[in-house]
Amino acid sequence: MSSQNIVPARASATRFVVPALLIAATVFFVMLPAFKPPPFFESLLYLLFFWIALATSWTILSGFTGYFSFGHGAFYGVGMYTTANLAGTLSIWWCLPIAALLAALLGVAIGAVVFRVRRLRGELFALLTLALTIVLATIILNTPIDGGPGKYLLGVQLPVIYENSATTIYLMGALVAMGSLAIARWVQYSRLGRGLFAISDDEDVAEVLGVPTYRYKLLAFAISSGIAGVAGAVQAVFVSYVTVSETFSGTIALYVILMSVIGGARHWLGPAIGATFVTLLNFTFVSGDSALAARIVIGLALILATLFLPEGVVGLFRKRRLAHVQPALEAAPAAPPVPPVTLRGAGVAVAPQLERKVILRGEGISLAFRGVQALDRVDFEIREGEILGLVGPNGSGKSTLINVMSGFYKPDGGRLLLDGENIARAPAHHIAQLGIARTFQIPRPFPRLTVLENVMVAAMFGGASMRQTMSIVKAREMLAFVGLAERAQALPSQLNLHQRKFLELARVLASDARIVMLDEVLAGLTPAEITSAIAMVRRIHGGTRTIVFVEHNMRAVIELTDRLIVLNQGRLIAEGAPREVMDDPAVVRAYLGAPDAEG
Repeated sequence: MSSQNIVPARASATRFVVPALLIAATVFFVMLPAFKPPPFFESLLYLLFFWIALATSWTILSGFTGYFSFGHGAFYGVGMYTTANLAGTLSIWWCLPIAALLAALLGVAIGAVVFRVRRLRGELFALLTLALTIVLATIILNTPIDGGPGKYLLGVQLPVIYENSATTIYLMGALVAMGSLAIARWVQYSRLGRGLFAISDDEDVAEVLGVPTYRYKLLAFAISSGIAGVAGAVQAVFVSYVTVSETFSGTIALYVILMSVIGGARHWLGPAIGATFVTLLNFTFVSGDSALAARIVIGLALILATLFLPEGVVGLFRKRRLAHVQPALEAAPAAPPVPPVTLRGAGVAVAPQLERKVILRGEGISLAFRGVQALDRVDFEIREGEILGLVGPNGSGKSTLINVMSGFYKPDGGRLLLDGENIARAPAHHIAQLGIARTFQIPRPFPRLTVLENVMVAAMFGGASMRQTMSIVKAREMLAFVGLAERAQALPSQLNLHQRKFLELARVLASDARIVMLDEVLAGLTPAEITSAIAMVRRIHGGTRTIVFVEHNMRAVIELTDRLIVLNQGRLIAEGAPREVMDDPAVVRAYLGAPDAEG
């Protein structure tokens, strides 16, 4: 059995097993107090549930999207103080959803501003969330929300379950923890999760493939903050006395990060594994000098996890699975040769150039980078069903024009008309969903997604906009088309350059794009690979698909294209039939330079 057939069977088997296990675990923990365990046991389990919920909430934002947060204590704190201020007048069952809502609204408000600024990623985002915690703590401390001495939760009416209000708190913690795990699992395997993992690996590419990155990040932030808020609300009832120093302590954020990193921040179960390890370790060394030993052991665990388990315990199992895939890839037969291709004009009715409909038109497209004019009032047309060559010397603006057409860059001036609609200022994901797809000069696959998952993202979010189940079928078809079927479960790092370029082709094909823009797909290939790639481009075209072909290899340009446009120093200097354009004196000068004047 080939490796790509094993994983779907395994995935379908776990589709119902894991939810059933979560339900069984929830029932078990809810029924446990009926057997009257020791009181300390309920307290220990409650603390475990609390940390599971809080670590899981952090993972949904930072683990899934890659936006590392040091300030998750802020949203937990909102939940704490919501309950501390409202529990005396409202039922606890009202306090919990209000706490979740207020924390989620704070997350959305912060994200709505921060996610608009593209440079606020990585360390800057982490520092910003840390600053948020400090600012929020200062505001709460100096307002009636806290006022300084803290808040006692007096007169909180809790329903008595199993004849003990403490058991009620335990049950709330269990339900919040199990609910957070269920939500995290749903997010991971949903359309949202596919988009978030793509954002984590390469946000710009995810946007160009059709992922609505801004909206998805806001949604992840809202879910993450809401879970942290409700966890804080229950914790306020548990501790019964809320202070700013304890609530907004940096220890909270560090423990949450530690738990997620140890367990595996890119998997829904990872935080639960890490939380169980850290909580039990703390409990084991709970008194005297042993508390210091616990901190030392936890610190060593973090160091070892960072060095040897960068993707956590769950990532270790995934690495082992991929290690089993690699020998299968090496033993797999080479990709089948590309079948003979009928040349256009032999059996394929191709409309004359003048009769073809213009589907994309650029009018006066201009773009400058810090005073350097990359594009200078460029006018062009792309016609339905043609292969348009886009050529020019290095630095002439070819890739910049591709970036403008795909929404990667926004032009300073001009219009970009797709069927009459100006899309020059449209977000890249909207342009992708309208049916414009592109490859990159240097392949940019999502490094931590498998080859199959890379293509699935394009099928789900591009012009095809398929459901997840259909995207798997589409992705397999496109991988077979480009000869990568046997590498479906490999990581991109396990492919050579030729295969990574064909993976890019599979992605644009899976999106069912109307216009496919190929940006120097032949660069770095051997002569034999170039021949294979030319045949592949012909198959992709099929006489009907519109292709924009950016290339320096003149042999390929002449063989493949119907029409050429030539750029030089950001300006269009020639346009027309390939051989006529290449003989144009302006084009010759652009490539070879002006001849020296004869003395």
